[in-house]
Amino acid sequence: MADRVLSTAALIDALADASFDRPPALVSNAHITGLGVARALAAHDVPVIALDRAGGPPSTDDDGIETVPHDGLAPPSEAIDFAGAVTYPLDDLDGFRADVEAIVEAAGTEAVAFGCMDEWALAYAEAQPDGVRLPFSGIDVVDDVLNKSKLYATCEDLGVPYPETYRLGDGPEADATPEEAADALGFPLVVKPALKREFEEAFGTNVIEVDDHESFTKVVDEAREAEIDVMAQKRVDVATGEDHSLASYVPPSGVEDALAVVGNAAVRFPRQFGTSCLVETVDAPEIEARALAVLEDAGYYGISESEFVYDAEREEFLLLDVNTRPWKWISMPVAAGANLPMAAYAAVTDAEYESDGIEPTRWVYLRDYLTLLATDDGFWDVLRGEDWGRLVSGAFETEGSLTTGVYRPSDPGPAEKLLQTAFLDREYYCSC
Repeated sequence: MADRVLSTAALIDALADASFDRPPALVSNAHITGLGVARALAAHDVPVIALDRAGGPPSTDDDGIETVPHDGLAPPSEAIDFAGAVTYPLDDLDGFRADVEAIVEAAGTEAVAFGCMDEWALAYAEAQPDGVRLPFSGIDVVDDVLNKSKLYATCEDLGVPYPETYRLGDGPEADATPEEAADALGFPLVVKPALKREFEEAFGTNVIEVDDHESFTKVVDEAREAEIDVMAQKRVDVATGEDHSLASYVPPSGVEDALAVVGNAAVRFPRQFGTSCLVETVDAPEIEARALAVLEDAGYYGISESEFVYDAEREEFLLLDVNTRPWKWISMPVAAGANLPMAAYAAVTDAEYESDGIEPTRWVYLRDYLTLLATDDGFWDVLRGEDWGRLVSGAFETEGSLTTGVYRPSDPGPAEKLLQTAFLDREYYCSC
């Protein structure tokens, strides 16, 4: 177990003294999503090295080892063998590549990369560090999937419903000028980027809702100055509690061999537009078919989450986004019988994995769920008495159909750390 996050140099020293009987997994980031991936891999005895950016300057601990501050929850999980800091790829991609290559060289074996946020997944794909195996498509395919202009064009060709959207500008790729889009959509409307990572760096968010021409023009002009392609999208009348996503691993052989589970984000925190708080398996073959058709058309293989919202006005599910990486509730499909991280790992190593079938499963992130119960008078508990009994006793780990995002009595370190950091006046940089 890694109970602390080492500096890059200290991690390299530690790995030089270690030995591995199979390629370790490099899991980035080291928070809730990384924890879910690490636990999924550790269940099959895959060694895990958690890599993340440092939360501050290094210091030397009582054992003379250089460590860095870090508020993520993956270390001190029992699933993490080593944890260390690397150069943040959005600050210095070449520095990130050099750090990862030095880590792999010290380990003395190739490694398999799992990027658990966009910047980490894209960094591994773009940097292509020597000695690192990537269990997902190359950067060109990933960019095509993440580019919403291309994604929605694919939806149009395949007949997959998506929100009414206009690419803005004056060039041949544009659907409308800002004035034409505003006239067609009305206000309020949503401004989204074609590629959200550039937009997030410039605006601090990946979507902006505007209520009038003045604020709309301001966002569009700022995006144009930053040379960021944006689109105007109709504000969807989303039916709360009806969001569906296909959680899948598509192997290089194609979607016919995909391992997939549809999850319904029945509860979000905050309730309408927040992050997933309670997700449950659902039987939705149309959602699965539409998502896999989009992935097949793009030629994408790897782990992904295809997000659909239910438009109450149109009375149909609309494809909103595809995340080409693990996400916050990745441990739900794992508990249901679809260990997506292990399937991806097995595809690029000598390991073997085969699902025994999918069982109904629910996933809850207790910190947000309990906060919602305590603060939202309009929300009623959807868990049953026996669920709470199993949660309190820890029996949910071996019986029933409920799993959790962080809390596991068999692996208490992450929940203990969450309790320690929950009441401090700071927040980890990632909600997932």
